[in-house]
Amino acid sequence: MKATHDEIQRLFGDISDSLTAEIIQSGATIAELEEVAAHLAQETDVMGELEKPLTGRALRIFTMLDREAEKWLEE
Repeated sequence: MKATHDEIQRLFGDISDSLTAEIIQSGATIAELEEVAAHLAQETDVMGELEKPLTGRALRIFTMLDREAEKWLEE
């Protein structure tokens, strides 16, 4: 099931509408987005044996969000 605008905002905070739309258009599932959120929060250690590197859509979304965070920090 694809994530909604509200679910994305809940997971990643107040990100831009264009980035939110990009994430929605990616077709990412809630599970993928929760995995991305855990990686962004550097909480992968709580995942135990489930810890795995991001791939596919999750990796693309992580990269988008990471890029957005770098822009924000530069301002």
